Amino acid sequence: MLETKTAAFTFAKQGIYYFSRRVPSDLRHHYTTTRIMFSLRTKSVAVAASRATRAAQKLDEHWYHLRIQEVDLPGKHLLRLAQGQSPAPNTGSSQPADEAVTLSEAVAIYLRLKGKNPPVTFHRAAERSCGYVIDACGDKDITAYTRADANALRDALIAKELAGSSITRIIGTVRSVINFAASEIGVSLQNPFAGVYYDRKAGVADRQPLPLDAVRTLQAKCRSLDDEARWLIALVSDTGLRLAEAAGLLVEDIKLDDPIPHVVVQQHPWRRLKTDGSRRLVPLVGSSLWAAQRIVAERQGSNFAFPRYNKGETTNANSASAALNKCIKMDVPDGCTMHSFRHSMRDRLRAVECPSDIVDQIGGWQTEGVGHGYGNGYPLKVLAKWMEAAA
Repeated sequence: MLETKTAAFTFAKQGIYYFSRRVPSDLRHHYTTTRIMFSLRTKSVAVAASRATRAAQKLDEHWYHLRIQEVDLPGKHLLRLAQGQSPAPNTGSSQPADEAVTLSEAVAIYLRLKGKNPPVTFHRAAERSCGYVIDACGDKDITAYTRADANALRDALIAKELAGSSITRIIGTVRSVINFAASEIGVSLQNPFAGVYYDRKAGVADRQPLPLDAVRTLQAKCRSLDDEARWLIALVSDTGLRLAEAAGLLVEDIKLDDPIPHVVVQQHPWRRLKTDGSRRLVPLVGSSLWAAQRIVAERQGSNFAFPRYNKGETTNANSASAALNKCIKMDVPDGCTMHSFRHSMRDRLRAVECPSDIVDQIGGWQTEGVGHGYGNGYPLKVLAKWMEAAA
């Protein structure tokens, strides 16, 4: 008899945990069964959860590639071709035939060498960005692209009414793919996708910090309503955590028994960190300390601090953002969102004359300068002093 599930995609039988996941209906023609099931070879729920998460991520990656082969997305049929075959070299290229690499082949090289550990979004960004180039200019040898091709890509993206920040991300990815492939095959080129002009601020709304009185109003409402959504709002309000960082926390990441209560921001299989500098310890003060105490006191039956947003394989930060933005909408100025707490925290630390490198460490921002890469940073006691002043 199967026992109750205790981790996503698992069940226990006679004390041993098993992985179990249904094959999506649109991919069943690739399989001889409707469900994938195997032993995780452990009696530990924590080990089972970790192994099941890794297995689920590998399946998601495989299923993504199966689907992308069958769906007619812009330029993707050419990118898939590059990974399965070798298209004939572009005869117009000035490079010898054995050095000729088309853009679709360049994507395959880029993903094969750099895309083993990054998430599926890394693969998707490279394929989609270069797919835009193939749609606008064709699948050429990487040495055959010109400034006119780069401008054609820019014009095509503008015609799609993409924001300047999105255009920057796409062109930057294309540039990286071409530079990497050129380096790998040993050819020199002047990348035509460098220095393309366009309005980088077009369609980009400025992120506004929350006024201090709005922060106080929201914190008071959080204590009054005292539910899971308000715990998350309060936790973010006096820590400046990114919403995804807070929503993906485990209860054990909250250290209330330490002489200086704090939260451990670290990477988890279900929630990656934005940068290496995002890995940090953040003291708990004010409303964030209250929220952490409520989470630890009330959370039973789940390892997650916010199980509502961790029901699948990854933390659903988008769902959290949509729900919490509705919660705070009536009490914040127009244009302010949950992310505004992060901008507000930086202003609050400036207001108490906190040194900028301490501000960077608290918020997980990158600090410029070689010297800042040395050592372990400021101790919790110093961070707590400034955060208490800001709170």
